[in-house]
Amino acid sequence: MRQALIIEYDGSAFSGWQRQPDARSVQSCVESALSKVADHEVQTICAGRTDAGVHALGQVIHFDTDATRSARSWCLGANTHLPSDVSVVWAGAVADDFSARYSAVERSYRYRILNCSNRAALQHRRAWFFPEKLDVERMRLATRALLGKHDFSAFRAANCQARTAVREVSRAELDACGDEIVLHVSANAFLMNMVRIITGVLVTIGTGEQAPQWVEELISHGDRTRSGLTAPPEGLYLVQVRYPAQHAIPMRSGTCI
Repeated sequence: MRQALIIEYDGSAFSGWQRQPDARSVQSCVESALSKVADHEVQTICAGRTDAGVHALGQVIHFDTDATRSARSWCLGANTHLPSDVSVVWAGAVADDFSARYSAVERSYRYRILNCSNRAALQHRRAWFFPEKLDVERMRLATRALLGKHDFSAFRAANCQARTAVREVSRAELDACGDEIVLHVSANAFLMNMVRIITGVLVTIGTGEQAPQWVEELISHGDRTRSGLTAPPEGLYLVQVRYPAQHAIPMRSGTCI
């Protein structure tokens, strides 16, 4: 039987999602907890691997098991064995052909920037503290060029292993409230560090160092060395993953951040 879970976690103290031999990973914590509930070794597949320091409100995973447990038992049982910075928030049985990774049709991320002169202690490791004043309207103009299907080679890490850099972005918006600027980005899939590089580019535009048209130029040239700054991981959140309706995976609104 195949089970799916939605997980949230604070990535601050993790080396990332993926299991690593000598580092604390979200995957190893989750698999250890689930193995205790299932009474056998569990291996998981996630919707999207997150890097060290990156958070998630709606990470989706699946695993196969012979154990018969209710959805409530999977949630409560796993949470009993999980550390306080990881929590299962939903569980449900899915079809055997469901894949947390390959069945996904859209992933949504959020990046939080704290744009003020004094750092905030309660936002430590939860947002990027950027003291230089940013022009949000310039940044908003720049996001328009991100929409649609493009080759995002200029927005991928040097060690990204994706076969193609072509991605389709369905949402790229900026919200500003008080000292906080929030970037919302949705796409069919993302390249390694893509949202963090996009954020770094937008911040460079927001400072006035580059014009809003710079995004179009970067996409056109496809050269990562031209796009400069990669935003730090602490402001990035995997908010939700969307699947075809037949899989009945709920969408998290992510309004708590």
